[in-house]
Amino acid sequence: MTTKKSDRRTEILQALAAMLESSPGARITTAALAKEVGVSEAALYRHFPSKAKMFEGLIEFIEETLFSRIHRIVQDESDVIVRLEMILTLTLGFAEQNPGMCRLLTADALAGETERLRVRIAQLFDRIETQLRQVIREADLKQSLRPVMGTSPCANYLLALLEGKIRQYVRTEFKTKPLQTWSEQWSAIAPTVMIGRNE
Repeated sequence: MTTKKSDRRTEILQALAAMLESSPGARITTAALAKEVGVSEAALYRHFPSKAKMFEGLIEFIEETLFSRIHRIVQDESDVIVRLEMILTLTLGFAEQNPGMCRLLTADALAGETERLRVRIAQLFDRIETQLRQVIREADLKQSLRPVMGTSPCANYLLALLEGKIRQYVRTEFKTKPLQTWSEQWSAIAPTVMIGRNE
């Protein structure tokens, strides 16, 4: 019985993500979502007490997916530049594969929703920036490298790149893909991020 309930929850969240992708700029109503899933609105509320909880379910999915993989990158990869590239590429790749989720990441879909959801998205990006900062900080100890502009400004710069490419993806209604020119961009950016300790 529990499995059936969790399957329905997943189905609702998948339908919500698909609607966010197929209706850029549109506000999602529970009536439209219920119709998409093929259930009554009352049935939706049996699985989620509110629309905010549905959005939270999607945000949790984003957090779990990204941070479990970022944790693995940090554990498995020792080279700092490669680590940074992998974290950034992972996040951009996730965004590209999940256009509907990008409307949450940019808070585009959260207009008129509870403030708590926007705070949660801000915290998600704060966590990514913290992770980037930790990786940059370890560069000096592990590889005698230091960031050209200081640890915090460097982490913030890389995060701004991420956010900008995700926002551009949403603004162009998912036409300009985050990874489209990323390899060339990173090739130009990477040498300017870190320098040898004595340079």
